[in-house]
This record gives sequence, structure tokens and C-alpha cells, in this order.
Amino acid sequence: MPQRLKIYNGRLITPAGIIPDGTIIITDGVITDVGKKNIEVRDAIEIDARGKYISPGFIDIHVHGGGGYDFMDAHETAFLKIAETHAQYGTTAMLPTTLTSTKEGILKTLAVYEEADRKNINGSQFLGMHLEGPYFALSQRGAQDPKYIRNPDPEEYREILSKTSCIRRWSAAPELEGAIEFGKYVKSKGILPAVAHTDAIYEDVVKAFEVGYTLATHLYSAMSGVTRRNAFRYAGVIESAFILDDMDVEIITDGAHLPAPLLKLVYKIKGADRTALITDAMRAAGTNVTESILGNKDDGLKVIVEDGVAKLPDRTSFAGSIATADRLIRTMTSMAEVSLSDTIKMAAATPARILGVNDRKGELVVGKDADIVLFDDAINVSMTMIRGRIVHQ
Repeated sequence: MPQRLKIYNGRLITPAGIIPDGTIIITDGVITDVGKKNIEVRDAIEIDARGKYISPGFIDIHVHGGGGYDFMDAHETAFLKIAETHAQYGTTAMLPTTLTSTKEGILKTLAVYEEADRKNINGSQFLGMHLEGPYFALSQRGAQDPKYIRNPDPEEYREILSKTSCIRRWSAAPELEGAIEFGKYVKSKGILPAVAHTDAIYEDVVKAFEVGYTLATHLYSAMSGVTRRNAFRYAGVIESAFILDDMDVEIITDGAHLPAPLLKLVYKIKGADRTALITDAMRAAGTNVTESILGNKDDGLKVIVEDGVAKLPDRTSFAGSIATADRLIRTMTSMAEVSLSDTIKMAAATPARILGVNDRKGELVVGKDADIVLFDDAINVSMTMIRGRIVHQ
């Protein structure tokens, strides 16, 4: 007999708008009905939303850690605890993300992913790995460890891709020698190349876009804007992302990485359909620590945590976000004054489309996975459901 759930008496956030007194029916983990009134269903387990919002689950396509763990710790416990931590704040699916590392370090993390993925039943669902680096511009490394930064090496990336099928996205600087060939190759393997940690100019970005670099990694962070060379001005990656209508962007909406005017500018130019909200969270997310480590616990970078963000000890640069998904929603609706409907689209439907999983995730629509979050007017998450199963309440 199929298992049925009914969530009723809530404000349903749907692609067509917010239904004030909505009901959603779930059968065996899939949405089977969405209605404006209390739908009668026999033998269903009922959940009273008590007037809260009923939202599609948030999809974080760029996250490094949380709950005191980092994916670069490269052990199953880290993967599972990070997934469980972020599920408490409404993230129902994520792309575990690496930092620059050795080839051996990357391969070890990928191997652990495959084991952890099989055991991940209580946390945010893994949708594949995101490799951030190591093919970056040294001048735009941010908090990435410079000793691992290098140009794309065909022998290296082909070997990595021959040993795993779990990579979904790979961020690189497109102006580097060999980066266009790299982009073509990973795209041919069904992997999304993304523009990141880069000093590229418009002409570089256009070439990269044409071979598949259709996403700008954490827009404004660790990337070029307008520069001058021999007195002439050149558009950077930021301007290129705005000019190229079909380029997607992701933004860290923790309220620290980007001020309100830049959040408003990105939304005004790219809109909710081309903008994804990400945490880019490191291990301190979901904790109350004042000191932490970026990357592997044994040899990572020591950082301080203050003002709601991680910083290098000398305070010259941010060293990662400590945001959880609820904070992303709060920032966009309050600081950037974006409607809740569009904010939720940027946290769910748009990242689902970027990853090519929008056939089953990202919206409260019949036939899609029952990835559902309940939250109040202050975006306090009271329940997280993944494929019809409550993982946090």
C-alpha cells in the first residue's frame, strides 16, 4: 500500500505564486497533488503547517562544510555531519565542494563521497561533487592555498575523471593556458565548467562561455572587474556575466560578502531565473566558534570567525562564509528587498535548472520529489523533508 502524507493549512510557495491556504499531497516520496484548499485523502498521515510557509527545499550548489566539519577532511563522518547540519536549515540537496589540493587529495575526497553518498539518509541529498580548483589565477586565489594552484594539466584531469563519475561541476579560471581545452573536455563528460578565481577579461569569458563555462562562481568574489592595461579599459568577469544574458551566476547572500546595493544590482540585471543563492559555507557554519580551519583539519588554514563571516587572521580577506540556507533567504528578502517568491526561486528552482535536475527538484509541482521545508515569517525552519521523509523537525 502506498504511503501518503498530507501537509495542509500552510502558505504554499508555488511557481504560480503563494497559495495562502494550501495543501500538498505526497505519495511514496513524490508530490501527487497541490491544491488551494484542504484536500481530502484517505489513509494519509497529516501534518498541520499551522500557517507557516510550505516551500520547496533549498538546493546549495556550492558548500564546503558545516557543523565543525569540512569535505576536505575526507572521511565519511564529515560528509554525513555536514549534510545533517545543513538539512536543519532547509537545505534538501547540495553539491559538496572541494578546495585546491593535490591530485591525491582530490581523489581521496571523491572516493569518500561515493561511500558517504550511499549512507546519507538523514542529511541533505548529495547531487554530485563540485571541484573548486586547483586551476586558478594566483592573483585571485582569495583564501585558497597558493601552494596547490596550477594550470590545467590534461594528464591530471583526465586521470581524475577516469576514476570517478561523481563530479557534477568543476570551477576554473578560463584565461589560463589549457583552460579552454579543459572546459571542452569536462563538458563532454557531462560536467559543468564554471568561471572562478579568475583575472579574465571579456574576450576570455566569451571564448569560455562558447565551450560551456555557463556559470560564474560566487559573482564578485575572487574575480576581475574593469581593469586598465596600457591605459585602455577592459571589462572583467563581473561585467561579462552581466552582458552574457544566458550566463548563470551564483551569489553568497550571507549579508557580509556582498552589500545590499550589489545584491540589488545582480537581481536587477540577472533576475531570479539566472541567479542561484549559495552558502559557500565552511566548517564553522551551524556552530558558535570564534576560530576555525578552512580546508582539511590537519593542514588547513587557520581563520577567525567574527561579524558573521570567516576571515583570514590578519583580517585582510574573507575566508569563507558561515551561512546556512535560511540566512540566504533572510538576506535577500530583507537587505535586497526581493519578493519571497523570487528569493525561493533563486534558492531552489534556479539551482535545480543549472544542475539539470529540474525534472525532479526545485518546485512544488506534481511529479517532483517531495523536498519540502516549513518556515515562519522570520525564516526559522521548523521542518525539513527530503523525498517525503522528515529529516529535521
